[in-house]
Amino acid sequence: MQNTNNLSAKIEQFDSFWDTPDDIEKGYKLFYTYYFHNYFKYIPKYKNSNILVISCGPGYFVNMLIKHGYTNVLGIDSYPEKIKHAHNKGLNCKTAKAFEFLSSTSELYDVIVAEQEINHLTKIEVLSFLRLCRKKLNDNGVLILHSLNGANPITSPDAVAQNFDHYNIFTEYSLRQVLQYTGFERISVIPLRLYVFYKNPLNYIAIAC
Repeated sequence: MQNTNNLSAKIEQFDSFWDTPDDIEKGYKLFYTYYFHNYFKYIPKYKNSNILVISCGPGYFVNMLIKHGYTNVLGIDSYPEKIKHAHNKGLNCKTAKAFEFLSSTSELYDVIVAEQEINHLTKIEVLSFLRLCRKKLNDNGVLILHSLNGANPITSPDAVAQNFDHYNIFTEYSLRQVLQYTGFERISVIPLRLYVFYKNPLNYIAIAC
């Protein structure tokens, strides 16, 4: 099992949400719009789908799902102070480290959402994380994750250098490559609609099922 305490990222760790605006309360409305436009169409229609949101922060993604009637959603984040905001909203979130939680849980999920981009993991850590996710998905389960776009001629030159804890970037080919290698099929790589949240630096979502 990969020990979360030994992950390479030390300043902005993978299993916590780092895009929270200064006004955390305002973020619930802002991120609702962003998540709805970019992700909601890929969530199964069945409202009792078992959904895990990794690096949930204050619970923005969990909040979006609850507003649309989903009843079986859990968010995890390694920072207790971020989980407190989720609890204040009555959201089902808990303090937990991603690798340890995935390794120990007996649950199988219909959807796993990784909110923090996998650029905060080294290549070996990415492989370990994706294998754990695949192991914890039901047969027709869906993994939703995002990464900085290494093929973008404007943002890719500084995509790694912009953050001390960025260890890699992906193109559509390399993202498909690593997902296939770790057991995923029917992979789609889709650009985010950034106009709804122009400050978000993420460029791609990978949805693998």
